[in-house]
Amino acid sequence: MRALIVDDSSVMRKVVERALRQSGLELTEVLQASNGEEALQVLRDDAGKASPIGLILSDINMPVMDGLQFLEARRDANLAPGVPVVMITTEGSEPFVLRAIAAGAQGYICKPFTADQVKIRVVPLLQAA
Repeated sequence: MRALIVDDSSVMRKVVERALRQSGLELTEVLQASNGEEALQVLRDDAGKASPIGLILSDINMPVMDGLQFLEARRDANLAPGVPVVMITTEGSEPFVLRAIAAGAQGYICKPFTADQVKIRVVPLLQAA
């Protein structure tokens, strides 16, 4: 499976990738973006590929374009429709969660997190997709 990880911290992108691999997901490729604008470009460039992106994990607080703006722009541009999106954030408040779900997120994981938490939140979404 191919995944896209969106976070302004390169260290956090590596932490997320490691957690995905430790949770048992077989990743064939991990694409990365440091903000929502870069992530939209990755999705545009990826459109129509034989092996499409199967999972998107995105931070919420990023410069240029944050995670919620990315979700809304992705939805409006109809990029990667049907691909599960999980938000990874320090924001666990109800208004954030409701806005993220309204914009197309299927779940969220609060920082700090473990590989087991990633597995619990991500694997069922992939099985349902």
